[in-house]
Amino acid sequence: MARVVCVHGMGQQVQGEDRLRSVWWPALSDGLRRAGAEGLVAEPDVAVGFYGDLFRPAGQFLAAGDPPYTAGDVEDGFERELLAAWWQAAAESDPGVVAPDGDGTLAATPRSVQAALRALSGSQFFANLALRAVVADLKQVRAYLTDQQVREQARGRVMAQIGPDTRVVVAHSLGSVVAYEALCALPQHGVRALVTIGSPLGIRNLVFDRLQPAPAGTGKELRGTWPGGEQLAWTNLAGAGDVVALVKDLSPLFGERQRSALLSNGVHAHDATSYLTDELCGKAIAEGLA
Repeated sequence: MARVVCVHGMGQQVQGEDRLRSVWWPALSDGLRRAGAEGLVAEPDVAVGFYGDLFRPAGQFLAAGDPPYTAGDVEDGFERELLAAWWQAAAESDPGVVAPDGDGTLAATPRSVQAALRALSGSQFFANLALRAVVADLKQVRAYLTDQQVREQARGRVMAQIGPDTRVVVAHSLGSVVAYEALCALPQHGVRALVTIGSPLGIRNLVFDRLQPAPAGTGKELRGTWPGGEQLAWTNLAGAGDVVALVKDLSPLFGERQRSALLSNGVHAHDATSYLTDELCGKAIAEGLA
């Protein structure tokens, strides 16, 4: 079993385990080098918990791997609320994005969704994403959090990679939700370091309140389950301009043992490799391997 398990995020449905490892490994190695821990782990010791194919439409081989979604395909409820949250976060971090009006919700009209997608297309964060890719990402997050079969399949893929020798789990974006739930479902695991990067775990109502196991308590005292034993150190890294990582500090939701840090990832704020090459990411991984 691998000593380090990496868990990818949204939009990886046309990738695969080996392909993602070939991208993640050099960046992870660079981060360890920045942290003065070069050579602490080798590529054969790194595995990818891959679940992206669960979101790949059967028999469709479109260029971006997504169905030809339009603004009209953004569904009421979860998808519109998450889109509104991304729009608000993009406006707060990018002066080039026009802020949404009102209370942050989107009216149930194609025009309002089009306005949100148009505003996001002009942001640094979403500039290189096609409209259909943004809509597909919304649907992937909703599917994981609302479809129990998809949830269990994705979580099972990650759990299958975590073995007796696994000491570090590095999880990006939606993958941080999958990895968190996988670790909670493996109470006797020996993982020493959970490193979440670009994570949406702290988004109340849409993500945090839907976690399995469910957070305990009520109101401001609501707390998420700690995903391991006393040996586990959990580091959360959030890019200053990362729209997906809406809540940068997770400690109020998961306890003081959880530590969070803010990174400067430039215009590629949500890119996994931008996180992996950072010194703080390298240090967090090295601590779990030491």
